[in-house]
Amino acid sequence: MAQTHLKLTVADRADAPPATGGARSDGGGRPFWTVRRRDNLVGYLFVAPQLIGSALFVLLPLGLVGWYSLHEWNVLAGTFEFVGGENYDKLLADANLREVLAGTALFSVGLVVFNLSLALVLAVLLNQRLRGTAFFRTLFFSPVVVSLVAWTIVWQFLLQADGGINGLLGVAGIDGPNWLRGEGTAMLSVIIVQVLKNVGLNMVLFLAALQGVPAQLYEAAELDGAGAWTRFRRITVPLISPTILLTSIITVVGSLQVFAQIAVLTQGGPGMSTTVLIYYLYQQAFQFHHFGYGATLSALLFVIVALLTVVQWRMRRKWVFHEA
Repeated sequence: MAQTHLKLTVADRADAPPATGGARSDGGGRPFWTVRRRDNLVGYLFVAPQLIGSALFVLLPLGLVGWYSLHEWNVLAGTFEFVGGENYDKLLADANLREVLAGTALFSVGLVVFNLSLALVLAVLLNQRLRGTAFFRTLFFSPVVVSLVAWTIVWQFLLQADGGINGLLGVAGIDGPNWLRGEGTAMLSVIIVQVLKNVGLNMVLFLAALQGVPAQLYEAAELDGAGAWTRFRRITVPLISPTILLTSIITVVGSLQVFAQIAVLTQGGPGMSTTVLIYYLYQQAFQFHHFGYGATLSALLFVIVALLTVVQWRMRRKWVFHEA
C-alpha cells in the first residue's frame, strides 16, 4: 500500500473525484470537471469579452468591407447587385486617386516628421531639472484631452483671412494669407493643427523613456569627453529607440485616419489639395452614394496601413536597441 501511494502523481490527484461525490463523469470513470478543465474554462471566460469584441467590431466589419467591395450598393434606389471586380478596376482607372494618394503621403510625412521631432525636443527640454517644467508639461499635454471638433473649430476661426493669426501678423505689418483657402498653405495649416493637437501624447511617452535612461551613462560619457550632441546621439537615442518605434507606428497609423480636421477645416479643398484617402473614401460613399467603391477604398486603406506597420516592425532590428 505504501509503494502504491508513492506512485501517485500530481495529475492523478487533480483528476481524482471530489470528496463530496456526485461529480459528473466523462464515461471512463473519471470526473468531467477536473482541475485543468476548470482552469481552462476560467481562462476562456476572461478572454471571451475581448474575443467577442474583436470578432464583432474588427473581423466582421473587415469581412463586410470585402463583401461590399464586390457589389454596387445604391441606397437611394434600394439596389444591391454583385459586380465582381468592377470596383477594383474602377480603382485602378480612377484619375483622382493618384492626387489623393500624393496628398495622403504629403500629409502623413509632414505630420510624422513634425510631430515626432517636436515631441522629442520638448521631452528633452522638459526632462531638465528646472523650475516651471510641471506647468509646461501640463500646457503641452492639455490639447490631447480637448475635444477634437472643438479644437478644430477654434483653429478654423484663427486661420481665416480675418482671423486671429492674421491679426497678430498685421500688428507686425505682415499681410497674412487666407491659410485654409490657399493651395500652398492649406495642407501646411492642417498639418500644424494636427501636430499641435497630439504632440503632447508623444512628448509624454518620450519623457517617460528619457527618465528611464541611467544617469551613470551620461556621467561616464562626460568624463570621457563626449559632448552634449554625442551623448544624445550615442546614449539617448539608442536607449529610447523602442519608444521611438512605438510612437512612429502610432503616429503613422493616426495620420492615415485623420478625418475630422479635413472635414471641418478645408473639406478637401481648395481643389483636391487636402483631400486625403479617408476623406475621399467618405466623399465616394456618403456624398456620392457609391458604397461599393467606398468599400474598395477602405480595403486599399487597410492594405496601406498594414504594409506600413509591417515595414516599420521589420526594420526595427536595424535600429531599435536590444532588437538586433
